[in-house]
Amino acid sequence: MSAPLDVSDGGKVDPEAALEGMRGKKIQGRSLGQIAWMRLKRDKVAMGGGIIVILLILMAIFAPLIVSLFGHPPNEFHYDQLDDTGVPKGSLGGMSGDFPLGVEPVNGRDIFSRIVYGAQVSLLIAFLATILSVVIGTVMGIVAGYFGGWVDAFISRLMDIFLAFPLLLFALALVGAMPGKVFGLEGYWLRVSIIVFVIGFFNWPYIGRIVRGQTLSLREREFVDAAKSLGAKRPYILMKELLPNLVAPILVYSTLLIPTNILFEAALSFLGVGVPAPTATWGGMLNDAVDWYQVDPQFMFPPGIAIFLTVLAFNLFGDGLRDALDPKVR
Repeated sequence: MSAPLDVSDGGKVDPEAALEGMRGKKIQGRSLGQIAWMRLKRDKVAMGGGIIVILLILMAIFAPLIVSLFGHPPNEFHYDQLDDTGVPKGSLGGMSGDFPLGVEPVNGRDIFSRIVYGAQVSLLIAFLATILSVVIGTVMGIVAGYFGGWVDAFISRLMDIFLAFPLLLFALALVGAMPGKVFGLEGYWLRVSIIVFVIGFFNWPYIGRIVRGQTLSLREREFVDAAKSLGAKRPYILMKELLPNLVAPILVYSTLLIPTNILFEAALSFLGVGVPAPTATWGGMLNDAVDWYQVDPQFMFPPGIAIFLTVLAFNLFGDGLRDALDPKVR
């Protein structure tokens, strides 16, 4: 143990004691990433949301294994679990040891298995759409913020047009009018590609505005002027000087954009223009539950709770990540 500091003489620290206490200890600096991680670990709510997000991702990846151990194939019918009217036998929608969340009316499909497989669809579309929005928004925002002038004016007006676009109506019209096969894609993958394109392509102005505002501030900083004085070209300044300083806001907004995309995909599936049946989707299950809420209200709770928990977890983790990466937050 290090020697205690001698403060007996009028409250003054003894230099020899201070040196003795520091002797043998190596002073280590912390990177910005380490500081952000330490701040994030102290936020228990954000860490709880992050743990739920990780569990959801693992559930989606290992869905076949989970279903093989604890459930039944998601599209397998179990008519023996239904009565003559098509309603699940027993209480709480047919919950039992074999069917932990009950079964669907009419066909008797395992709700637990369909919830697990539905996570694959929701997270896949949400992540791909978010990546597309982030890429387009980052490029357009950094170009508009750095070059300014007519370039900034043109991109800003383009953002306004996209923000005013009736996205939901366009998605309904596009998905409904799309032919059965496009560019070799059909069925499940065609519908997923269309939804990813619609959500990702029309949502980029949100992150584009954030990146543009940050770039307007960063381009006046000393390190940008220093790079210019050393003869650095514009691509180098954009990629090596500005982009690394934009990683934090881009990362934070990405985590907040994912739950929005999950809700939009669920809304499309609820309206019947999402991923086609019999693929399990949370929004599609809610749509099927509407006709049975009076006789089997249990049917709508599992997909509704799954959407609620997923969106809540991403939002909590995104808020905590924003606070951890913001040096102005105490």
